[in-house]
Amino acid sequence: MLDHISLGVSDLERSRRFYDTALKPLGVTRLLDFEERGSDYGVGSAPLGIEFTITREAAVQFSPGMHLCFRAPDRQSVIDFFNAAMHCGGTSNGEPGMRMAYHPHYFAAFVLDPDGHRIEAVCHINPI
Repeated sequence: MLDHISLGVSDLERSRRFYDTALKPLGVTRLLDFEERGSDYGVGSAPLGIEFTITREAAVQFSPGMHLCFRAPDRQSVIDFFNAAMHCGGTSNGEPGMRMAYHPHYFAAFVLDPDGHRIEAVCHINPI
């Protein structure tokens, strides 16, 4: 249904470092930079593999209820995402673990990026 999502960031280089590191365990990489305006990320190749974009904005606004969720291939990738995000400037918004209220196999972690955007990684697979 969706082609890609874009987030405004206040410091492009800081956000590039954050997303380069935090999304790597999920197989999401930076595919394209467009000058000093932003960067595109995805699991494929540009231009059709682009799924997520960051753009430098003069004023960054976000809605407290809004968040982006990236699908992880396994639970270890969720843990690795969380640890990478903590290492590169993220803030914990929910450590890796089961979220039984969503469904019995929902394993997720939540972080706030350097601008306060809520980012999630989730694995829906039962490891058994």
